[in-house]
Amino acid sequence: MQDDLFGGAPPSPSAPPRPPEDTPARPREKSPTRRTGVHPATWDVDLHALANRLPPTLRLGTSSWSYPGWQGLVWEGTHSEQLLARKGLPVLAQHPLMRTVSIDRSFYRPLTASDYARYAAQVPADFRFVVKAPSLVTDALVRSEDGRGREPNPAFLDAQLAAQEFVAPALEGLGQRTGALVFQLSPLPWNLLDRLPEVLERLRTLLQAQPALRPAAPDAVLAVEVRDPEWLAPAHLPHFADVLRSSGATYCLGLHARLPPLAEQLPLLRLLWPGPLVCRWNLNPVHGPQGYEAAEKGYAPYDRIHDPDPDNLALLARTVAGICGRDQNAFVTISNHAEGCAPLTVQRLAEQVVLYDQNSSSA
Repeated sequence: MQDDLFGGAPPSPSAPPRPPEDTPARPREKSPTRRTGVHPATWDVDLHALANRLPPTLRLGTSSWSYPGWQGLVWEGTHSEQLLARKGLPVLAQHPLMRTVSIDRSFYRPLTASDYARYAAQVPADFRFVVKAPSLVTDALVRSEDGRGREPNPAFLDAQLAAQEFVAPALEGLGQRTGALVFQLSPLPWNLLDRLPEVLERLRTLLQAQPALRPAAPDAVLAVEVRDPEWLAPAHLPHFADVLRSSGATYCLGLHARLPPLAEQLPLLRLLWPGPLVCRWNLNPVHGPQGYEAAEKGYAPYDRIHDPDPDNLALLARTVAGICGRDQNAFVTISNHAEGCAPLTVQRLAEQVVLYDQNSSSA
């Protein structure tokens, strides 16, 4: 069953998915009467029908929500990034396919319970958030403004700070809308990579010290995302899996050029099965490990697919369909840097999941 879930060749679809490559969104025609504020785009019946065919345990979404280029895809009209940062979330949450979103600003500074509560008040009860832990506890180095590591971070993997500055306020503010609380561990300096078993035990201590999630949030899960391939090497993979399993946590699939391909990350999920899926599709591999600036320059304003990634799309869809088919939760958030336009990639992934379910049920 696990081979069927993780990594086999998907069946041939009965019909190819709709190709969206380099097709810009068609903005909704403006109403004769000018309206103020941010309002939903017009979503056609096919999009609603697609949403209704997705597994109920699947939550798809984007990384953040403040992109003016999503005009016609998520909202109508032209808006500034600043306005969308304040007013865009409740509109995003009305989109038929969007049932989660990643709060990324928490990585740069800890948020308060009140901050989280303001987010929770803007979305439906069945919406779930994916939240990044602050770099205060996930980065082994104190960094300068240009991102260069300056000196060791004394708070790295500090269990008490993680609970105080991240897990506890997120649970208090988001409540049942808490989804995945992700500790994204920044690239480690070589002296720590050489002592990865010690780092893994520090990670175990941190995870096991966090407040219980289920009383406040039945769907919540702690997840760990990494940025160094050494975590997934055969010498460390069983230890990593044991740390996560013993802590009730899971691994966050990271689709990022710094990491091995998705197929090579799935063995860790096999070791953790059964359990939920957490995935953050961050960066198209065509840009290389340090390619965020190149992706931003090439993809802005994020209104179309630029670099389709059909291999990751197909394997991720198959994995999602298999896991949700066993009644496990799946949280998948997608960046504009994945293919050029996160809402369109969400739609492409949803179409693939439905196609896989169709072919599986008819096989």
